[in-house]
Amino acid sequence: MVKLTPELIQQSVQHINPVRDRELILRGYKIPVIENLGATLDQFDSFDLSDNDIRKLDGFPLLRRLKTLLLNNNRIVRISDTLAEEISNLQFLYLTNNLIQELADLDNLASLKKLEYVSLLGNPVTTRDHYRLYVINKLPQIRVLDFRRVREREREMAKKLFKSKLGKEIQKEAKKARTFVPGAGGMMDTRPTLAQMTAEDQAAIRQAISNARSMEEVERIQHMLRTGNIPGRTQAGKHKMDEEER
Repeated sequence: MVKLTPELIQQSVQHINPVRDRELILRGYKIPVIENLGATLDQFDSFDLSDNDIRKLDGFPLLRRLKTLLLNNNRIVRISDTLAEEISNLQFLYLTNNLIQELADLDNLASLKKLEYVSLLGNPVTTRDHYRLYVINKLPQIRVLDFRRVREREREMAKKLFKSKLGKEIQKEAKKARTFVPGAGGMMDTRPTLAQMTAEDQAAIRQAISNARSMEEVERIQHMLRTGNIPGRTQAGKHKMDEEER
């Protein structure tokens, strides 16, 4: 593991990305904790912290300029409740392939009033019932969720659902199931998560999402995960069974 020090920040690659934002590349260091980002002097529009070992989305100083965070392929289970005070102008948040489990674990994103683009693909939370409508309800300004545009019909469905008795019950149950994090209180969910899968299963899921070329493929992968199947490995097993039957 490598500590995110001011020295590492100063030595890391900086560039103008394809959308003309100034980006700092901090990926692949196995950084466990977000810290010392005050050393950037709020000079970046985007941070790429993908492929690290970060477990909690927190540790930011006041960064008014920051609008994009890439945190793909980390180990994030918890989202801080102080993000609105630190990165209030965030618009794009990519959390693909992390370990967020429960719907209520996403509640703290609601304080980010400018957040419009979110990816949570590859997190256990995406398999929870009513996941998409739950996020749309919490983030009414969201435009794209999991690389799929939010439709007006979905906004209406989310509003109607969470005004109903069923919606209130869903939110109540979500809070009960909120993921336990040491020092944070609450109860641990005992259901299997991505963290409890084998390294081979996790790699198969990541590869399938990475290879997806359309929303139909992404949705098919999501359905497989909801039904307990592992993309790639399940298909390989099917081919083997087919061959044995011939």
